[in-house]
Amino acid sequence: MKLKSSTLAVLAVMAGTAHAQSSVTLYGAIDTGLLYQSTSAASYAANAKNLGHVYALKDAGIYASFWGIRGTEDIGGGYKVNFRLQGVFNSGTGKFGLADTTGASAIFNMQSTVGLSGPFGAIDFGRQYAPMIYALADTDVRSAQYFGSVLGAWLGMNQAAGWSGTNTNVPIGALYDSNAIVYQSPKFYGTWLALEYAPGGVAGQFQGGTRESAVLRYSNYGLNLAAVYYNAHDTNLAAATPTGLNNNRFYYFGAKYTFHGLSVSAGYGIGKNPSNTNSADFELISGGLGYQFNPFFRLTSGFYYLRDRNDSANHSMEYALGGEYNLSKRTMLYAQVGYVANHGTMNQGITYGAPVAPGVSTTAVSLGIRHSF
Repeated sequence: MKLKSSTLAVLAVMAGTAHAQSSVTLYGAIDTGLLYQSTSAASYAANAKNLGHVYALKDAGIYASFWGIRGTEDIGGGYKVNFRLQGVFNSGTGKFGLADTTGASAIFNMQSTVGLSGPFGAIDFGRQYAPMIYALADTDVRSAQYFGSVLGAWLGMNQAAGWSGTNTNVPIGALYDSNAIVYQSPKFYGTWLALEYAPGGVAGQFQGGTRESAVLRYSNYGLNLAAVYYNAHDTNLAAATPTGLNNNRFYYFGAKYTFHGLSVSAGYGIGKNPSNTNSADFELISGGLGYQFNPFFRLTSGFYYLRDRNDSANHSMEYALGGEYNLSKRTMLYAQVGYVANHGTMNQGITYGAPVAPGVSTTAVSLGIRHSF
């Protein structure tokens, strides 16, 4: 009887151990290359001057260099507890990336979340990618890369709205949101929903600093569709005390279709300041064409048009072409060329982190390597 009881106790402990399995993974990527740009500026400011051509070692030709730690614990019944800590760094200097406060940097400025996943979907708490960014990437042949993509066009919209580029708190849409709660539903016939709410935490001001968004996506049979609604209060303001001003709204609809290696994409977006549309009201139109020649090599191209709906003299058109060759599963070589024609006060750039002066046309070439680990 004692032997039987002991055996049952051991089996119970072993079952509990198997029941609560966990894992922690260190991961990241280093991306660096050479950049030539025919014009340049010291900042994204509306009065920035053209400083002439620049030739430099440039971080983040495809995407940012970053490192992170992610972990999961299986708590049984199909449920898991998950965490992620992820931060960007400059591969040329080793410096950490920008925070959402001007003049500050952050170790985990991309993601610092804890959450739960299961049959209901997933919910995460903390600083994280805004769901709209995944929708942009899924419906752009250039995959919202840092060079010549829908991401750069969206950032160009933010620059035109007064974003200085010194923090991650932009006036239109969001790449990252701090203090966010994001729910991702399970997929249902290729369709799923993401809902975001970020409380502002401002005393006496319920809407002060808040963000909310909804993203509906579909992916099946080579077709990706996405619809985005993003709204926020007190973004990109110099004022120290939030007032609950509703000043950040972004709508986007996009599609991409892939058939036998050939991909075609199109997107349309509106970004504005709801409290004062005279200060910011922009239109974005994008399109792309790409071909995967084999598992190792692909070419992608895109065009990105921005227009100030308050003043038709302010508009820009960007064209980009890129080739990627995978040396291995983790290492990629890339070559890219882009051209942007800015008119009026528009200063859409070709690559993130390389500003151009307003109203100046620019050509850029990027050659580099990206290694994931």
